[in-house]
Amino acid sequence: MNLENPKLFTLDQAVAARERLRAAGRKVVLTNGVFDLLHTGHLFYLQQARALGDALFIALNSDASVKVLKGPLRPVMNEEQRAYALAALTCIDGIVIFREPRLTAEIQALRPDVYCKAGDYTLEKLNPQERAALEAVGARITFMPFLPGFSTTNLIAKIRAAGEC
Repeated sequence: MNLENPKLFTLDQAVAARERLRAAGRKVVLTNGVFDLLHTGHLFYLQQARALGDALFIALNSDASVKVLKGPLRPVMNEEQRAYALAALTCIDGIVIFREPRLTAEIQALRPDVYCKAGDYTLEKLNPQERAALEAVGARITFMPFLPGFSTTNLIAKIRAAGEC
């Protein structure tokens, strides 16, 4: 099934949207991740990230990259479904699925004003190429507080346990 999603952009469409925002003097925040099975931790983080600017763009890991990062049983929801769920959130303005191992091309193309990651990351944990791209485009790098106790891995474990009852 093809889910209509007006917030899901190709990179070229996202760049055009970003340029319209720049021309209007609006500040764009970029974050990235898997966002498989949206939970309270995700929602908290995304709302806080959006508050850092006027628009929030998500670079969503492709299904293939999720398998590399999380293992052969992930993602639980495919990239189209994950993008659709994210698009339902009013705090999100645009979504781009990225298929390369690194986000460097998206950073260079979108030139965000702010790049945001959850608090389980640090400047030292950022990929060196991505960090260099962020610095080259002048993005402010921000780490949001991590909301402990919420993770997709823990949620999957709870669902499995509940199914065994």
